[in-house]
Amino acid sequence: MNIRERMKKMIKSWLDIRPATGQTFLINENMDFQANCIRNKIWYRGDSKELSEFYGQLPYSEDTFWGATQTADIRMKKSHSGLPKLIIKTIINTVMTDYSGDGVEDEYWKEVNKENEFDTKMLKTLLTDLLHIGDGAIKVNYDADISDKAILEWVDGSKIDFIYKRGRLVELVFKSYHVEDNTTYLLEEHYGFGYINYRLLKDDKEVSLKNVNMLSSLKNITFDNSVMWAVPVMLNESAKYKGRGESIFEGKYDSFDSLDEIISQWIEAVRAGRAIKYIPANLIPRDPEDGSLILSSNPFDNKFIKAEESMSENNQDKIDIQQAEIPTENYLQSYITFLDLCLQGIISPSTLGIDNKKLDNAEAQREKEKTTLYTRGLIIDTLLVFIPKVINVVLKSRAQMEGNIIPEDIEINPKFGEYNNPSFEAQVETVGKGKQQGIMSLEASIEELYGDSKSEEWKLEEVSRLKAEQGIVDIKEPAVNFDLEMEENISTDVINKSNKQEDIKDD
Repeated sequence: MNIRERMKKMIKSWLDIRPATGQTFLINENMDFQANCIRNKIWYRGDSKELSEFYGQLPYSEDTFWGATQTADIRMKKSHSGLPKLIIKTIINTVMTDYSGDGVEDEYWKEVNKENEFDTKMLKTLLTDLLHIGDGAIKVNYDADISDKAILEWVDGSKIDFIYKRGRLVELVFKSYHVEDNTTYLLEEHYGFGYINYRLLKDDKEVSLKNVNMLSSLKNITFDNSVMWAVPVMLNESAKYKGRGESIFEGKYDSFDSLDEIISQWIEAVRAGRAIKYIPANLIPRDPEDGSLILSSNPFDNKFIKAEESMSENNQDKIDIQQAEIPTENYLQSYITFLDLCLQGIISPSTLGIDNKKLDNAEAQREKEKTTLYTRGLIIDTLLVFIPKVINVVLKSRAQMEGNIIPEDIEINPKFGEYNNPSFEAQVETVGKGKQQGIMSLEASIEELYGDSKSEEWKLEEVSRLKAEQGIVDIKEPAVNFDLEMEENISTDVINKSNKQEDIKDD
C-alpha cells in the first residue's frame, strides 16, 4: 500500500481536483463588418419591405419575425415601429439644438465652415451615420475647380478600412465605386501620415487611373508626415470587430424584431376582431340592375356575412352583430416590456414622448431620463475631441498647400448648452424658497435664475432695481479702527464743549 492510499484512509473526506482537458470551440460569425453596416442601414431606413427582403436572404433568420416565411393561406401584415430612426433623430436633436459653435476666430476656418456647412448640416449627417454605423471619418481635399479652400467630405464607416500597426491607426482607406463604359471600378484612397495615394482596381487587379475619365487627374501627393488629412471618429469600440466602432443598435436587433412582431399581432387582432353583422339573405343589399347580392371579399370593407334563413314557424329575420374580444391589456404589457428592452441603455421613453405613467412613477421616470443624459454626454465628449482635430487639420493642410510652416494646434472649446433644465417657473419656486429661508443672497438668486442667458451688466442692473423696489440700502462696512475713531471723536467733542462752557463763565 503506497503513501497516497494510506493518507486517504487516514483522512475520511478527500477532495481530488483534476485539471480539465483542453477544448476547442468553433464559432462562425454570421456576418462581417460590411454586412453588419448594411443591416444597421436597413433598420435605420425603417422600410418594412426592405426589412423583409433583407432578413429573407439570411440563412439563419427563419426564427425571426422579419425572416419567417408566411403560409399562403394565413398571411399577416408585417408592420415596423420606426423606433430605430426615431431614437437616432431624437438623440441628435438633444445634442445639436444646444450647440453654440466652436468659437474659433480664424477667418479661413470661418469661410471653410460656411462653404462646407460643417456646423449646420455636416455634423447632423455625421452623427446620424455615427450612431447607426458606428464610425466614419472626414477627409480633407483641395479641388480648384470647386473651391479655392479646403473641401470636407464625410464618409461613413461602411466605405472605410481602418489600418492599424501595433495597435495604432496608421492609415485610412476610403472606397468608392465608379462606372466607365459599363465597367465597374473600385477606387481606393489611402490617407496616411504624410501622403495620399490612389489605387484603381478592376476585379481585384490594379489598373491605371486613366481608365476613368473623372479620376484621370488624380495624383499621389506627399507632405509633412506629422499630419494625416483625415480625421476618424467613433463612439464606442466594437466588441465583435476589433478597431472598429459600434452602432447603438448592437445587441438590440432581437428586441426590435420582437417589438415589430407584437405590433403586427396587435394590428392583426384588431383587424380580425372587428364587428361582424350576420344578415339574413332577404335583408342583404342587392344590385338594383340584376338583383344580385352585394358582397365584398375585401377584408377591410366586408362588414357583414350572409346567414341562412330559418325555416322555423317562429322565425324572425333580424340582424345579429358579434365582435371578438381583443386582449388589449396583454398586448399593451408585452409592448411596454419589449419597448423598454429596445430603449435600455440608449434613451429614456419620456425623451421620445412616450408616456409610461401606468408602470412608472415620477421618480422612476426621472431615473430613466439619466440614460438620455449619459448617451448625450458620450456624444458631446466625442465631439469635443473630434471638432478641434478637424479644425486643426484644416489649418495645417492650408499651411502645407501654401508652403508655410505647419502651425501648432490651437485650443478650441466647442460650446454645448445644458440639457433637461428645469422650467423657469420651477426655478423661481426653488430659488424663492432659498431666498426666503436666508440661504441665498439676492445676487446669487439672480445668477441662478438667468445664468448665461443675460449679460453681467444686465444682472447687476437687475439687482439694483430689485433692491430699490424692496427698499434695501447698501451701507458701507465700518473700518477696522472704527471704535477707536469713535472714542477719539467723542472725547474731542466733550473737551470742546467744556472749553466753551468755561469761556461763557469768564465772560
